[in-house]
Amino acid sequence: MRRSTALVIGGGVTGVGVARDLAMRGVDVTLIERGGLSSGTSGRSHGLLHSGARYAEADPLGAEECIVENRTLREIAGECVADTGGFFVQVDGDDRDYYERKLRACRDLGIDAEDVDVEVARNAVPDLADDVVRVMRVPDAVVYPSRLVAATAESAAEHGAEIRTHAPLEGLRVEDGRIVAADVGGSVGGRIEAEYVVNAAGAWAGRCAALAGVEVRMRPTKGVMVSVDYPGLGPVLNRCRKPDDGDIVVPHESEAVLGTTSVEVDDPDEFDEEPWEVETTVEQCARMLPAVADAPVVRTWWGVRPLYAPDEEARREADEDARGISRDFVLLDHAAGGVENFATIVGGKLTTYRGMAEATADLTCEKLGVEATCETMNERLPGADDPAALDELVKKYDARSPSDEDVVAEPDAR
Repeated sequence: MRRSTALVIGGGVTGVGVARDLAMRGVDVTLIERGGLSSGTSGRSHGLLHSGARYAEADPLGAEECIVENRTLREIAGECVADTGGFFVQVDGDDRDYYERKLRACRDLGIDAEDVDVEVARNAVPDLADDVVRVMRVPDAVVYPSRLVAATAESAAEHGAEIRTHAPLEGLRVEDGRIVAADVGGSVGGRIEAEYVVNAAGAWAGRCAALAGVEVRMRPTKGVMVSVDYPGLGPVLNRCRKPDDGDIVVPHESEAVLGTTSVEVDDPDEFDEEPWEVETTVEQCARMLPAVADAPVVRTWWGVRPLYAPDEEARREADEDARGISRDFVLLDHAAGGVENFATIVGGKLTTYRGMAEATADLTCEKLGVEATCETMNERLPGADDPAALDELVKKYDARSPSDEDVVAEPDAR
């Protein structure tokens, strides 16, 4: 029986997730990425695996999606995830009613949230600020994007997908309302033909869509991450206030990652890396954990969120400050725009990538006439139980990124 074919554009976590899902359903998949895997937004995050608690009181549906995918990734991703747990920390002067609303909302949604004594929290995190007044324990965790993306790509490859890195998209050829071929440079250096094309290029999705004559309006925002020398933190720390700049501290093995800001940019490749973002992030995170203000900065990096402009505009009309609302993903079927075999997936977040990929694969299979259901939640990722094997996959797919640089080892250095 002839296999249906699909091309996935973009080698971040969503793109490799789509490739894996389609390959597991028997679709003949090729994925292209202009650089190494995870070289865009996925590898430039703070690495928080959301429990949904951040969004519980403002966006229960988004929060519920997070806790479902949080549990799934713990099952399938092994050493791509560190089960650190998390605290929501309220300091003197923060809105105490906000804490109560979040705690109730988490419990209503089945998110395991517990009000813990401040001294118990201080035993876990001795450097907590002196003016901490309340602490809530939640099932947050840490995800290492380089490992997750590489292992997901390897799973796709094991199921027959072709993963092509350093293969930039140069053009899309459209005839009679269908993409008939993609022109790809770099390691491919030629044409790729496919029956269906998925645009998973993240913040660059608008540029890729334009090559097919389709408009996808993006509104990317940059955010800084600051990694400081601070080993042994333990749990993720979240400031228990309405989401704002500098309200997350993510533990790594020898460092703590402080995040983040949210500033609109015109170009996801060209933007100013402004000192005030670093200063604000450190200053605000130090309200929870004062020691980070004096900890040596190891490195800083910026990520660019792949936000869909119409969705962002609607969010802001509903709430002028909508950072407490979970950014849902948007799946666009471009048949309505005149290109029958083309879809774009944007938005969402790393925690929910598998669910985003499932929805995209559902649409793709419907268009291709493939009758197969999603199985990605049932099969563990290759190398999941072996950090060394995962780090070999990171090297294989050139997926090393700043988000987890202190965790992912260079195989040759072992």
